[in-house]
Amino acid sequence: MSLAPDLAGREFPATPPFDVSGSQIAAFADAIGADDPLHRDPDAARAAGHPDVVAPPTYPIVVAFQAMTAFMADPDVGIELRNVVHSEQRFEADRPIRAGDVLTATITVESVRQAAGTALIATRSVIRTVDGEPVCTAYATLAHRAPDGETS
Repeated sequence: MSLAPDLAGREFPATPPFDVSGSQIAAFADAIGADDPLHRDPDAARAAGHPDVVAPPTYPIVVAFQAMTAFMADPDVGIELRNVVHSEQRFEADRPIRAGDVLTATITVESVRQAAGTALIATRSVIRTVDGEPVCTAYATLAHRAPDGETS
């Protein structure tokens, strides 16, 4: 299966609302070895001016990955997961993610280019609260190798 020819520029539906909890933030911080008390201690977070604990800077991947998974599973896209490598990721934060946030992500394919039989798919996932407040933009590039004998 080859990639949809009109993939570049397409925006996909927003993810369902994702409730961020303090325990999820703490678990993520544990998983990446982040020991800042702002990720676990509500009093420390409030003393620093936050309404509750704040997530590590890479936490937006949790929400962005939901959008990426739905995008890759869309049969009209033409991605075969077994042929994908995540090649790049970066985040631009508008504000920290906090316990109590309810977030959605909307993914857009910014570009698709070919290199040595591999499609490089650049995406942008805009993460917002359900009230529309911008929180973070996650940029990712996927390398999709077409099955033998096909072009991406």
